[in-house]
Amino acid sequence: MQLEHTEGPKAQQLVDEAISHGHVDERILKHSHDADEALKAFAGHEGQVIEIDEATNKALLRKIDWNMIPASTTVFPGEVIMCVVYGLNYLDKTTLSYASVMGIKNDIHIDSSQYSWLGSMFYFGYLGWEYPTNRLLQRLPLGKYSAFNIMMWGLVLSCFAAVDNYGGAVTIRFFLGVFEAAVTPGFALLTSQWYTKSEQGTRTGIWFSFNGWAQIFGGLVAYGIAKGVEHHGAVIAPWKIVFLVTGLLTFTMGVIFWFVIPDNQMNARWLKPEERLLAIERIRVNQQGVGNKHWKMYQLREALTDPLSWAFFLYALISDIPNGGISNFFSLLIQSFGFTADESLLWGTPGGVVEIVTLVVCLHLGDRYNNRILISGSCLLISILGMALIIGLPKSNPNGRLGGYYLTQASATPFVALLSLVASNVSGYTKKTTVAAMYLIGYCVGNIIGPQTFRGDNYVPAEITIICCWGFNIIDLLFIYFYCKHQNKKKAAIRARPDYVKLANQEFLDLTDRENPEFIYRV
Repeated sequence: MQLEHTEGPKAQQLVDEAISHGHVDERILKHSHDADEALKAFAGHEGQVIEIDEATNKALLRKIDWNMIPASTTVFPGEVIMCVVYGLNYLDKTTLSYASVMGIKNDIHIDSSQYSWLGSMFYFGYLGWEYPTNRLLQRLPLGKYSAFNIMMWGLVLSCFAAVDNYGGAVTIRFFLGVFEAAVTPGFALLTSQWYTKSEQGTRTGIWFSFNGWAQIFGGLVAYGIAKGVEHHGAVIAPWKIVFLVTGLLTFTMGVIFWFVIPDNQMNARWLKPEERLLAIERIRVNQQGVGNKHWKMYQLREALTDPLSWAFFLYALISDIPNGGISNFFSLLIQSFGFTADESLLWGTPGGVVEIVTLVVCLHLGDRYNNRILISGSCLLISILGMALIIGLPKSNPNGRLGGYYLTQASATPFVALLSLVASNVSGYTKKTTVAAMYLIGYCVGNIIGPQTFRGDNYVPAEITIICCWGFNIIDLLFIYFYCKHQNKKKAAIRARPDYVKLANQEFLDLTDRENPEFIYRV
C-alpha cells in the first residue's frame, strides 16, 4: 500500500489517519516533511509517472561517466577531472616521502623523529577540520566548496618550496591536512548523488585507483627531477621542484573542477532539463536523494549509536596505522632493502600498479556479485603475505622483499570498499556526513599513529604491528558483512506485514537507513 506524500492541512490529516491505523511508523511521518533537495526537481510533475527504459538509462549513464568519471574508453577533460584530482590528493601527501630521499632532512635540519612528526602533522590538520568540513559540504554547494579546497591545498603545497626550517614545514603540513579534509568525503557524496548502489563500488574504485597512478607518476617525476638535477644542476633543491610542480598542477586542476563538476543534477550544465530529472529518477532505487542542507539532531544521534558507524570507524582507524607508516616511509623502506635513494624512487612505482588492479577488479566484481566486503577483504590476505615476506626473507634477498612490498599495496582495497559503502549504506544527509566524518577521523588517527611505529632504522616492530592491524581488520569486515545481512532480513519482515504502508516519494524524504524499511544494505 502507498500513501501519498503532501504538505499542509491535508498532510496532517493523512498523518493522523496513518498513525491511528498503525500503517506507518510514527517516526517516518514525523521526519517526512523536511525532504531531500531531489524532491524539488519533481515540483510541477505531480501525478506523472516518470519511467526510464534500459536504453535511456544506459545512454544517461554514459553521459554522466563522460563528464564525471572515466568509466569508458573515451578521453575527455570533464570525465577525468575527479580521477586526476584524487590522484593529486594522494601524490601531494606522499611528496614528503619523495623529498625524504632528495635531501629535505638535511636542508631544513630535521632528525628522524621530527620527520615522523611531519608525517603525522598532516593528519592533525585533517582531524581537526574533518567534521566542520563535512558540515560545510552539506551546507554549501558541493562542487564549488570542493573546488575551493582543491585550489587552496595546491597553493599551500607550493609554499613548501619556501620552507627552510622545521616550524615552517609543520605549519604547511597542518594546513595541507585542513584543505584536503574535504576531498574524500566530497567525492563519496558526489558518487552517491549520481550513481545507483550497484554502480557506486566500481566508480569509487576507479577514482580511488588514481592513488596508484599518482604513485607511478610521482615516483617517475621525482626520479626524473633527481637525475636531471644531478647531471645539469638547478637553482633550487630538487625536492623544492617536486613541491612546486605538484602544487601548481593541483591548483590548476582545482580551477577546472570549479567549472566542470556540478553541485548536483539540478545545475549540471551538460545535462538537458529533462535529463536532469531523469538523472535524479534513476537514483530513486538508492532510497537516498541528492542532499538536504538542514542539520538534524536525531540523525546525528542515530549515527553515534549505530553499531555500523563504529565498525566503519574502527576499520578506518586500525587499517590506517599501516597506511600512515607505509605511505610516509615507503621510499626509506625500499632503501632499507639495499637499494639506493634514487632506485627507491623508481622501484616504488610498480606498487601503484598493484593498487590499481586490485581496486578496479575487486570493486567491479563486488558490484557485479553484490559482495564488496568479502571480495575486497581477500586483498588483506595478499597484503599479510607481502608483509610476511618482508619480515621473513633474509636481507640477501632484496628482490623478494621488494616483491613483498608490492603485495602490501593491495591493502587499500577493503578501505575503499567500505568508503563506497558509507555512500551506499548510510542514508539521511546529516547522518551520512556524520558517518563519513567518523570514518575519516578514524583514518586520521590511524595515520597519525602509523609513522610513529617506524622508529630508528629497525622497521621490524612496525612491520609486525602492520600484520596485527590487518588481522583485526578481517574480523571487523566479517562483523559488517553479517550485521548488514541481519538488518536486511529485519527490514524484509517489516515490508512483508499486511498493514505496511510506503509513502509516495519515500525515497526522497531524507530518512535514515535505519528508519526506512525500504532501505536495503549492500554487502
